Amino acid sequence: MAKKALKERCELQKQIGKTFYVGDLAVYPAHGVGRVESIESRKINGDTMTFYILKILENNMVIMIPTKNVESVGLRELISSDEIPKVFDILMEKREISFDNQTWNRRYREYMDKIKTGSIYDVAEVFRDLYLLKLTKDLSFGERKLLDTSQSLLIRELCIAKNVEEKVMLSNVQTMFKKMNEMIF
Repeated sequence: MAKKALKERCELQKQIGKTFYVGDLAVYPAHGVGRVESIESRKINGDTMTFYILKILENNMVIMIPTKNVESVGLRELISSDEIPKVFDILMEKREISFDNQTWNRRYREYMDKIKTGSIYDVAEVFRDLYLLKLTKDLSFGERKLLDTSQSLLIRELCIAKNVEEKVMLSNVQTMFKKMNEMIF
């Protein structure tokens, strides 16, 4: 299963470096889905650089991304609806919960690193792990915030990819976790 997940992540990473056009939806790591509002050229230190102007859908934040840095910042296309079952497989993956030997700040750093990759598969793992951890113990403030962040990033991209409302997608994911919780405990 680990080799399959790695292969799928590699396939997703091949999308990075893609050319985007005005109106395209793209995922910016740790910020979520945005729309390319424009492509602008600006002179910086005597050099002319071209930027994607990306407006994040959730909060209307505007991010300028140099077109030559798309790969290094991790800007990518949304997943296709064909990839949604792979994300659901990650969410439903049985995982041995052995977090007692790790401190909350170490877990926080590891989860934050995964979220920063921009991979929906990594975000799904973070959401799954924190959701399951929440069932067995109280989360630290930072972990609760990461759970909310990962849920928001995951649900928003899935609902756009599947063209359903966020409430419906969140309900589907919560139902999956209830079934999984019944199987585990």
